[in-house]
Amino acid sequence: MTVSSQVKGCYASLKNADATLETLAAKTQDQETEKAFREARNTVRTVKQDLEQQVIFLTREEPQYKS
Repeated sequence: MTVSSQVKGCYASLKNADATLETLAAKTQDQETEKAFREARNTVRTVKQDLEQQVIFLTREEPQYKS
């Protein structure tokens, strides 16, 4: 497995985690739990955005990592 495919796989997992946290926050009845899900989602989104930039870098700057 190439570095690019591992980074892209991690990015896909973060996208899934982001969506799951959004769903859980919307479904919960407890405000503190909802707040915790939203805070976790914000953290995941930050990491996801950083990783997206790495995917772009790998694709643009390292042609051997193109998939």
